[in-house]
Amino acid sequence: MQRRNFLRLAGAGVLTPLFSQLALASQQASDTWAAEFANAQAASPWIAAYRSANRDLAADAEISGRFPAAVQGVLYRNGPAVHQLGDQRYHHWFDGDGMMQRFAIGDNKVRHIGKIIRTDKYQAEAAAGKRLFTAFGTTFPGALAPTSPDSLNVANTSVLALNGELLALWEGGSAYRLDPDTLQTRGPKVWRDDLAAVPFSAHPRVDTDGTVWNFGISMPDDVMVLYQIGADGNLRKAEALKIPQIAMVHDFAVTDKHLVFLLPPLIFDRDKFKHGSSFLDAHIWRPQLGMRVLVVDKHDWSKRQWLELPAGFLFHVGNAWEDAQGVIHIDYIHTDQPSILFQDTRDVMRGQFSRSALHHIARVSIDTAKGKASQELLPIDSEFPRIDPRLTGQRHQHLYHATETQADRPGFSAVARTNIESGKTDKYSYGAGQIAEEHIFVPEPGSAAGAAGWIVGTSFDLQKKITRLSCFASDRLADGPVAQASLPYALPLGLHGNFVKA
Repeated sequence: MQRRNFLRLAGAGVLTPLFSQLALASQQASDTWAAEFANAQAASPWIAAYRSANRDLAADAEISGRFPAAVQGVLYRNGPAVHQLGDQRYHHWFDGDGMMQRFAIGDNKVRHIGKIIRTDKYQAEAAAGKRLFTAFGTTFPGALAPTSPDSLNVANTSVLALNGELLALWEGGSAYRLDPDTLQTRGPKVWRDDLAAVPFSAHPRVDTDGTVWNFGISMPDDVMVLYQIGADGNLRKAEALKIPQIAMVHDFAVTDKHLVFLLPPLIFDRDKFKHGSSFLDAHIWRPQLGMRVLVVDKHDWSKRQWLELPAGFLFHVGNAWEDAQGVIHIDYIHTDQPSILFQDTRDVMRGQFSRSALHHIARVSIDTAKGKASQELLPIDSEFPRIDPRLTGQRHQHLYHATETQADRPGFSAVARTNIESGKTDKYSYGAGQIAEEHIFVPEPGSAAGAAGWIVGTSFDLQKKITRLSCFASDRLADGPVAQASLPYALPLGLHGNFVKA
């Protein structure tokens, strides 16, 4: 694609005029969210998990047990952290400026560093001592209209280690480069000049040969950008696809032959955005569209097929693979509708709790030859699905995920391994007094793909108000952690991470 055409479809050439027309809604001058959150802290211990982290952190952890040699390395985790500046508190959990966490594991010691990611947005607002820009789910009186997607960039969702470079990932703009050792922010990643500030998703997929596949969604333009990046970190290919009524897409999957996207019927309304709605509130739920399925040929992106599933919403996909008949099998975390995005993840920011929907594992079959797709829901509450990374795009048997919701607070309290063929689940419960975050699979060196390995992840102790890093044998979760590292402080709840072997 010629450079001028790519800019016309996917870059600031389209986005800037729309943003410049934005007339931000004026909220009430007396914004009570910060006060409500402060007043609720004494009554509900879980609220501590959503406090604002406005400074960098560093400490050695207290160790119990022994971390196996297989997990000697670094676990990086990312998530929203700076929720408040002065008396201005964001109205959505996803709005907080990102903080990267680095857990260095070696010689049965764990050293933690947590650093706020110094995006251009964060630095401007920190210097001003107040919010200057609208955010994903919040608008403030007098906020500046964004001039590009990176005006809103909080770099707060996930992390990718690629050829010696560490990238903090967000949903709607550039990846941000960090120093892998010090976490110092190095600036936005520009894959190519015409891709500056073009959306780069927080859920890239690393193929078995090291190739990185990713996408980005420009909702105002009905554009999906596809990326293919070599294991050497160099961009091989990027292309913008025009997709009418494009949906909010957070994750996707790859197989040997295809890229697979599930598009929930959550559609961007340009007029609502122009007239002052936040980016989130400019979306409309249209279940009559169903859950659209887009299958793209890996080697020829012009070869695309559309199928349909019943309407539903999702954030995360587990994995996908193709059988001998060419049927694609994919699993994802299903909810009936997107209320978690509009309600649950807002309520916590004012110290309130609601659970508007349950998350279940969905198993999908996509028969591209017959043009039909079907799904089955497993009655297992679940989020943050991960697999053995060596099985990306290949047949897998187990999902590792958070589970065990609580009736009186957000989040999950257990980590589980579910056999998606039999539905059998093995889990370890941290107990009602802790929140279990995403846990990831770390292979045992030299083992076959899919063999038992190790599970590492963090949890938030609501009573002691500290964060712990735990390690489990993947096939013996119920036995409990073989090792734990307890920090002397609590980290804000995060989203996604990845492990880098020493």
